[in-house]
Amino acid sequence: MSGELSGRHRDFNDGAGVNAVELELMHSPVPAEQVRDGAPTASAATLGEYSGLEVGVWELTPGTVTDVEADELFIVLSGAATVSFVDEDRVEHLSPGSVLRLMAGQRTVWTVTETIRKVYVS
Repeated sequence: MSGELSGRHRDFNDGAGVNAVELELMHSPVPAEQVRDGAPTASAATLGEYSGLEVGVWELTPGTVTDVEADELFIVLSGAATVSFVDEDRVEHLSPGSVLRLMAGQRTVWTVTETIRKVYVS
């Protein structure tokens, strides 16, 4: 691919690309029952499918939220956060370049200190 797409979304499924760092996302408040601290907002944009898996960009603003995960692999593009696994004695520290695998049903607590953006495959 030559050149950047400056955040414009083109048809990913037709072999086009997208600049996942500059992609404009529309945020919504995280549901109140998931919020432990702050007033975080979240957004996601599905880019398409690859071998039957969804590929997209997800972002979460500062705050602390709970989640029940789906099967997913992601790469952090920007931001800082920790992910605590409720049923395990484990905390992952996320920063640009972090790669993490989540498994369906894992209960997590995300503490975001700097808006985090990731590319995911699920």
